[in-house]
Amino acid sequence: MANTNLQFKTNYEVSSKIEPFYKGGKVQISKDENYIFCTCGSRVNVLEISTGKIVHSIEHDDQEDITSFALSCDDELLVTASRALLLKQWDWKQAQCTRSWRAIHTVPVASMTFDSTSTLLATGGCDGTIKLWDVVKQYCTHNLKGSSGVVHLVEFHPDISRLQLFSSSLDCGIRLWDLSSSQCVCVLQSHYSAVTSLSFSSDGDTMISSGRDKICTVWDLKTQEAKRTVPIYEAVEGVVLLPQKQDFSQIGVKSEDLHFVTAGSKGVLRVWEVSTARCVYTQTLPSTLSPDSEEEEEKDDDPRSLVYLIHLPASSRLATVTAEHNILLYQLPALTTQQQFVGYSDEVLDVKFLGKGDSHIIVATNSCQIKVFELLTNSCQILYGHTDTVLSLDVFKKGFLFASCAKDRSVRVWQMDSDSGQVHCVAHGSSHTNVVGSITCSRMKASFIVSGSQDCTVKVWDLPEDLSTTGGEIHQLTAHSTEKAHDKDVNSVAVSPNDKLLASGSQDRTAKLWSLAGEGTVALLGVFRGHRRGIWTVCFSPVDQVLASSSADGTTKLWSLQDFSCLKTFEGHDASVLKVIFVSRGTQLLTSGSDGLVKLWTIKTNECVKTLDAHQDKVWGLHASRKDDKMITGSTDSNITVWVDVTEVELAEEQAKQEDQILKQQELSNLLHEKKYLKALGLAISLDQPHTVLTVIKAIREVEDSHKLLEKTVLKLRVDQKESLLRYCAVWNMNARNCLNAQAVLQVFLTHLPPEELLQYQGARTHLEGLIPYTERHMQRIGNLLQKSMFLNYMWQKMRVAGAPSGMGQDEEMDTTPFEESQPLFMIDKGKEKGSSGEKQDGDDSDSGQDEDPNCPIKEEEEDDDEVSATKKASTNIRQAENGKHAKTNGNHHSESEESSDEEDQEERDQMTVKAVKCLPDSSTPQCQTLTS
Repeated sequence: MANTNLQFKTNYEVSSKIEPFYKGGKVQISKDENYIFCTCGSRVNVLEISTGKIVHSIEHDDQEDITSFALSCDDELLVTASRALLLKQWDWKQAQCTRSWRAIHTVPVASMTFDSTSTLLATGGCDGTIKLWDVVKQYCTHNLKGSSGVVHLVEFHPDISRLQLFSSSLDCGIRLWDLSSSQCVCVLQSHYSAVTSLSFSSDGDTMISSGRDKICTVWDLKTQEAKRTVPIYEAVEGVVLLPQKQDFSQIGVKSEDLHFVTAGSKGVLRVWEVSTARCVYTQTLPSTLSPDSEEEEEKDDDPRSLVYLIHLPASSRLATVTAEHNILLYQLPALTTQQQFVGYSDEVLDVKFLGKGDSHIIVATNSCQIKVFELLTNSCQILYGHTDTVLSLDVFKKGFLFASCAKDRSVRVWQMDSDSGQVHCVAHGSSHTNVVGSITCSRMKASFIVSGSQDCTVKVWDLPEDLSTTGGEIHQLTAHSTEKAHDKDVNSVAVSPNDKLLASGSQDRTAKLWSLAGEGTVALLGVFRGHRRGIWTVCFSPVDQVLASSSADGTTKLWSLQDFSCLKTFEGHDASVLKVIFVSRGTQLLTSGSDGLVKLWTIKTNECVKTLDAHQDKVWGLHASRKDDKMITGSTDSNITVWVDVTEVELAEEQAKQEDQILKQQELSNLLHEKKYLKALGLAISLDQPHTVLTVIKAIREVEDSHKLLEKTVLKLRVDQKESLLRYCAVWNMNARNCLNAQAVLQVFLTHLPPEELLQYQGARTHLEGLIPYTERHMQRIGNLLQKSMFLNYMWQKMRVAGAPSGMGQDEEMDTTPFEESQPLFMIDKGKEKGSSGEKQDGDDSDSGQDEDPNCPIKEEEEDDDEVSATKKASTNIRQAENGKHAKTNGNHHSESEESSDEEDQEERDQMTVKAVKCLPDSSTPQCQTLTS
C-alpha cells in the first residue's frame, strides 16, 4: 500500500489548547488593561489580552463555586467569595492565597467592589446587607442594613473624599449610603426593573443608571434628583459616559454635551446625547449578513445580546461581554472590532484547518455560529448566517474557501480574505427537507459541494465560477443532482481525490460508492456491507483505491473500491468510532471515538502505534493539516486541541544525540591517550554509559602506581559524579569479569569517605545493599578456586621430588614459597583433625570440591574427584614402600627425608609415581583400574 519508504508517524504532542475560560458571571479588566479576570465555575481565570492565553487560575481549596470577586484599583489584590461564605485574598500573580476570613453574611456574597484607594472593600450579600472591610487592618468597618433582597450592585463614588456608596437590590431603587454615619441618605427611585450599572461623570456630580426596564436615568448627585430619563427601547445591561473634550465625531458626537454608550439585548452599541435623549449612533452588526426580517431584528433574545460594558480609558477602548460568553474589544472613536475572545464554546462538533499555512481553524459548536480562531493569538471571528446548529464543515484544497451545513436545512460557502483574514459568506443553498448532517467539497478545484441529509438524500451543488469576485454578493445555489442514497440518515459524504467518485455512509449500516463522472447524474457503483451498526464517517485514501469507514460498532474498516470487499478491520476503541482520516500519504490512519481517545494506526501492520488520551468526551472533530505535520481535535467537552507531529523532531533529536556521543567518544579517546584521566572520567560519566566509564577505570588501573592514581581521580569528582560512579559500581559488581574494578572503586569510597557523607548520596543505601550479596558470592568463588589450586601445588611437589636425581641439590628444587605463604589463608576446614600427614592434607583438598561454584561445571568437579582419588592411592603405595625401611616423617616436609634415601628406594618410588601420574588424566583407563586394584 502506498509508499513504504515514508517515515511513519509515531507520536503527537499537544501544541496548544483552546479551553473554556468564562461561563458567565462577573468580568473585570485590570487597570493596566493587560488582563481580563472572569469567573468559570469554581475558578477565577486570568486571561492575557495580548496572547489570549490563560496565565493564572485562582481556585478555592474546597472547590466551591465563586459567587463574586473584585480586583483592587492598583491591580495588586484580588478578593473572591464562595458559596462556603469565605472571603479569600490572593496574590493573583503568584496564584497564592494570602488571607481568608469568614464573610459574616448568612448567605453567599452577590457583589463586590474596591474603592479608588484599594483599602476599602464592599460586599453585598443575598441577605440584603452590605459590609465594608478594611483590607489593610483586616476588620469589618461597616454593616449596612436596609436593602430588600439580594444586593446585586455596589459601587463607590469615584471621589473617595465624599465617602459615599451606592447600592441596588430587588426593590429597583438606588440607595446612597453615607459612610461617615453608616446611614442611607436617600433612595433614588426611577427604575421599575433591576438596575444593572452606574457610570459617573469626571466631576462626580452626574451619574447615569441603566436598567432592564429599557431606560437610562441621568441623576444630579448634588440635588439627588433625576435630571432626565432616556428611553433606550431595549433592556440595558451596561452604560458608560464618554469622556468630554475628546473627538468622537465618528460615532455621532457633534456637541460638547454629555454623551453615553449603552449595551443591551439587541447586541449593538448605541451612543446617546443626554440633552436631547436622542440616539446619535448605532453600531453595525459584526457580520455581513443582515437580519432576514424586521421581526428578527426586534427580538430581545438575540445570542449576541450584551451583558457587560466596560470602559478602558488608558487605551480608549470599550469591552463588551455577550450572552454567549464572548468578550469583544472595540477601539474608540470608530468602534472597530479589535479583538474577540470566546469564553465558552459548548460542544465542539467539527473542526478544520484554514488559511495560509493553516494559521486559523474553523469550529462548529453546538450553536448557529461558526467560530474562526487565529491560532497565534486565540482571537476569534464569529460568523453569523445559519439559524440553527452547525453540524459539519469542509475546506477546499487551497484553504481559503470552506463549506458548512446545519440543522436549518441549508448549506453555505464562506471565503477568507488572504490579506485581512476576514471571512464572509459567498453562497447559500437550501432545498433539503430535513437536517443537513454532512458536507464535502470537491478536491481538484472549487467547482462543487456535496451534502448528505437526514432526508436520506445526497445533493450535488455547483458553484459559480466567479465565486471569488462576488464583491459581497451572496450567490444562491441550486442542486443540480439529487439522489435518494440510503434508507436512513446520511451521516457522512466524501469526494475522491480525482473528483470522479462519491462515497456516502449511513445510519443503515452501509456505505455506498457513487460515480460523479456524468453531467448532472449520480450513479451507484457498489455497496459496502459489513458494519454491525451505523456508519459515522467515510474517507478516501489519497493514494490508493481504498475507502475507510468508521462505525458505531467500534471498528474501522478498509474497503477495496474494485470489488467492494473488506480488506482490513481495526479494533481498539471501546465505543463508537466517530471520525477517521488518512495521514502519512495514506500509510496510516487516525481515528477518534466517543471514548475520548485518538488512535494512530499503521495500515500495513494493522497495529495501533499510539493512543492519545485527548479529551474527556466524544471527539467529533478530527482534521490533519495540509502539510501533514499537525492535527486538530475537538470534543463535546468544549476543548479544542492542536497536536504537532513530533516524529521528525524525535528523529532529529536522536540523530543529534548520536552525533554528540560520537564526538564525545572521540574526545574521550583523546583524553585517555593524553592521560588526562580526571577529565576522561568526568566526560564518561556525563555520557551516562556504565561500560564507557568502566573503560576509563580499567585504563587508570593499568598504569604504574594505579592505586594512588585511582584514589586521586575519584576523590576529585563532583558529588553528582560520585553518585553516578557508585551506581555504576553496583552494576559492574554483578559480573565476575568486572567485579575487581568495582571493588577497587569501592575501596576508595569506603576508605576516604565517612559513612554519613556516603549515605547522603542519592540511592547510596540501595546500591550498597545490592553490592553485598554479589561481593560475598565473588569471595566464595575465589576461595574455592584457591583451595582447588592447592592440589596442583601438592602434585607438582610430588612429581618433582619423585622424578629428581638422587644428587639434586637444594637450589634445584621447586620454589614453593608463594603457595606455602598463601596456604594458611584457605585451610579453613575445621571439621578435619590437625594431623600433619600428607594423606590427611590431601583429603582436605578433595573435600573442598564440595563447595558450589557457579562458574565451574559439574563435569569438571567429577574429574577433580577422580584425580584426587587416584593420587591418594598412589601416595599410599609410596608411603608403604617408605614405611618398610624408614621412620614415619612429617608430610609437609617429606622432600627433605626423601633426599636421604638410597638409590633403590628412589627407583622404586619413581616407578610407582609414574604409574600414578599416567592414571591421572582419566580415572577410567585400564592403568588406573589396575593401580586401584
